[in-house]
Amino acid sequence: MNGSSTDIELLRQASAGDGRQLGQLLAQYRPRLHRMVRLRLDARVQRRIDASDVLQEAFAEVGVRLSDYLRQPTMPFFVWVRFLVGQKILQLHRHHLGVKARDACREISLHHGSLPQASSAHLAAQLIDGLTAPSQGAIKAEMRLQLQEALNRLEPIDREILALRHFEHLTMAEAAEVLGIKLTAACNRYVRALARLKQEMPREIRELWE
Repeated sequence: MNGSSTDIELLRQASAGDGRQLGQLLAQYRPRLHRMVRLRLDARVQRRIDASDVLQEAFAEVGVRLSDYLRQPTMPFFVWVRFLVGQKILQLHRHHLGVKARDACREISLHHGSLPQASSAHLAAQLIDGLTAPSQGAIKAEMRLQLQEALNRLEPIDREILALRHFEHLTMAEAAEVLGIKLTAACNRYVRALARLKQEMPREIRELWE
């Protein structure tokens, strides 16, 4: 059983009819999952659907499928909820983008199934927005393009572990679970990915990062 004993007990109470317990757990997860949706939902779909609406639909699915999870909780509850959110994003891509959905998703095959891969454009935009002032419009645009090119030179799994750790704020153990690799391997992969990204970054961006 991979869920914590405390979470599992709260979930059993929720499954027995105490919906407040489930609501409290999902409320704790909402900020990280909201960042996930903003990072992985195609920009064209984000213009039509708010990230909060995506989470609301995914959380409803959690409630419907909770008893299935409790019968065999093979992964931490948060990782399972995140997977359902990812599945909802895929559904929205396919519904709104049709035949273009696969190109938009750029799915990466992970341990628990294919989920939309974090694009280098989204990663670069979020990183630069966090490093520079809002008034630096022209500078931000150029730096964002340079950083996107640096991210494109990384292997997909390296971009993913950086996205999981820096943007979705997953723990290293959660990132390892999502990627389907051992914790030690995830730590090593993260250190190498971060070093490679810094090496690929233009000097002015690296100085802001550090």
